[in-house]
Amino acid sequence: MTAPIEEASLSSSRRPTVLPVAPERLPAFGPAVPVVPRSPGRRLLDRVLARPGASALFGLLVVGLFFGLQSPGLLSSGGLATVLDVAAPLGIGAVAVGMLLVAGQFDLSIGVVAVTTSLVTALLVSELGLGIWPALLVSLAAALLIGAVNGLLVVSTGLPSFLVTLATFLVLQGSSLAVASAVAGSSRVTGLAGSSGWDSALAVFGATAQLGDGRFRISLVWWLLATALTTWLLWRTRFGNSVFASGGAGQAARELGVPVARTTVLLFLGTATAGWLIGTLGLVRLGGVQVDPALGAEIEFIVVAVIGGCLLTGGYGSTVGAALGALLYAVAREGILLAGWDPRWFQAFLGLLLLVALLANGLVRSRLRTAPRS
Repeated sequence: MTAPIEEASLSSSRRPTVLPVAPERLPAFGPAVPVVPRSPGRRLLDRVLARPGASALFGLLVVGLFFGLQSPGLLSSGGLATVLDVAAPLGIGAVAVGMLLVAGQFDLSIGVVAVTTSLVTALLVSELGLGIWPALLVSLAAALLIGAVNGLLVVSTGLPSFLVTLATFLVLQGSSLAVASAVAGSSRVTGLAGSSGWDSALAVFGATAQLGDGRFRISLVWWLLATALTTWLLWRTRFGNSVFASGGAGQAARELGVPVARTTVLLFLGTATAGWLIGTLGLVRLGGVQVDPALGAEIEFIVVAVIGGCLLTGGYGSTVGAALGALLYAVAREGILLAGWDPRWFQAFLGLLLLVALLANGLVRSRLRTAPRS
């Protein structure tokens, strides 16, 4: 009885050793494709490219070096303060818009929300004699109402968010101009300094610090806080998973129980809050508000977010990349001015940056999508 067992054991021990082979990647159609092991350098490159803000960081280094050589004043404390002063409000809006782009949605109304809410604050203080803090709470409630209307219209009607927020932009722009002219007699409302609670509001939204020959504003702190908060929400919470799922495969996410509608509404509330914060920072800084009929800031927020690695198709992006895109925007703008170029070249340069960012993001996604798994 033991002989067959020993013979089987002996024969099994003499079998040739089979070396493990690389696993196969199964495509959607066609035969299995063997995976070629990647070198450590290539794996590191793929990990770097998987970061949506990598292209913005690279662009920032290149543009900063170029204009730093063209105009050394850009690297001084005064030049740095000016760059950060331009980048901060743009970055606050860009990180909020960036999260919305990751979810596959747009918001063209964030700039006009900033103007409208600051106008509400200014009129409540100047015309009704309200304190600055109660007026800010009322304008914040108005901003949240606008964001809720945008979000609910998008999720309940199925209309493209681009068109919904464009309609919101037109309504708020016309209403702001009409109300400012009718109530204040002009498109500019000033004289808010000295109102009740103004000193404390100035400390929170308008404080400055002098370092060398540069004056750094507290908007930089708000920008850093907004970037940190949105980054944590996007990458460390279940809400962030819902954002990526909503933009990557909305229908599949709904079938799996992801609260796509609630996530979308919350994101529009976030962009509205960012608009209110941008408007409040400008209001306290200037002591008033100017209702400008031009369209421009709304497009800039989207452009900066795309430069930072957010795709217009959704499902890909980061708020850190959007913040870097805002910094890249500010460095290019200030660098062109300090270099003595015609300021009109900035628009052409910005368009070139956007085109390069779109091409780079598309190439990165294609590379990562086709990269074999080792």
